Amino acid sequence: MTSVDYSTSVSVSERAGAIVERLAGDAAALRCMVSTGDAGERRIDCGAATRGSIEAGRRLGEICMGGLGSVQITSQSGLERWPLGVVVHATNPVISCLGSQYAGWTITDEATGFFALGSGPARALSRVEKLYEELGYADHAKRSSLVIEGDNAPPAAVALNVAKACAIAPEDLTILYAPTGSLAGGVQIAARVLEVALHKAHELHFPLENIVDGYGVAPIAPPIPDFIQAMGRTNDAIIYGGRIQLFVTGSDDAAKDLADKLPSRSSAAYGQPFAEIFAAVNGDFYKIDPMLFSPARVTVSNIETGRSFEAGDLAPEIVDASFK
Repeated sequence: MTSVDYSTSVSVSERAGAIVERLAGDAAALRCMVSTGDAGERRIDCGAATRGSIEAGRRLGEICMGGLGSVQITSQSGLERWPLGVVVHATNPVISCLGSQYAGWTITDEATGFFALGSGPARALSRVEKLYEELGYADHAKRSSLVIEGDNAPPAAVALNVAKACAIAPEDLTILYAPTGSLAGGVQIAARVLEVALHKAHELHFPLENIVDGYGVAPIAPPIPDFIQAMGRTNDAIIYGGRIQLFVTGSDDAAKDLADKLPSRSSAAYGQPFAEIFAAVNGDFYKIDPMLFSPARVTVSNIETGRSFEAGDLAPEIVDASFK
């Protein structure tokens, strides 16, 4: 069987760039704002100083995925009271979700106190994370984009450092951002339902090369201005309302083991709305069991044997308590 070497043949920056350009061109219609930062970088506000939209969040999700995944709006999320959701699909989930979408780039500026986790194609240009040594993927492009979950774009010094790390000119960098509790923010976070499954599979040491395809669905959390409540709702959407299916190769034993360990209920922290879990650790995010961050229901299908393994289940009562 012929395989494609994604480490040399696909540029997440170029593929996402086409979506970025369409978003910029449709900014007014999508209630987004385009501006130029002090370093010369292009900024696209998708929900901070402007209202933004669900469609902007859908496109933001596809940009995060490096143009290698699709994000669609559905009215069948799997939850009766919260039918509005996203359906996510990636034909190369490892590069799309881990190589681009995962918010793994810690971006800080001591002078201004700026802190953010960067997501999107620029990560694969900078390769500042050790993860890329395992992925064996490197992007090569003259322009790129970075997505930040937050109320503000980075200051000029940060934009310059990001561009430098990516070996591109600041004017060839686009930074997109939306707060957690905005319309666009809630959609792009829900679109991470497949990404968190890939990240947990990686933490469980499942061979990434055996993950061939992937699908996920999650409800879209209702927007709310309060950051803590918004963080709670968007996490609950995946932890208690998300479901995914991975298509893998290898042994049935390995596929079953992955299915058994992937769901969020495998964590001892499972069972309460995320905002309550967060409060119980006094707001120290790093004290929360990382195994909690995964979809509620999982199906792993072995394409070599035809067998599928399921585990976990949706918890609509917890989503109800969180979303109301």
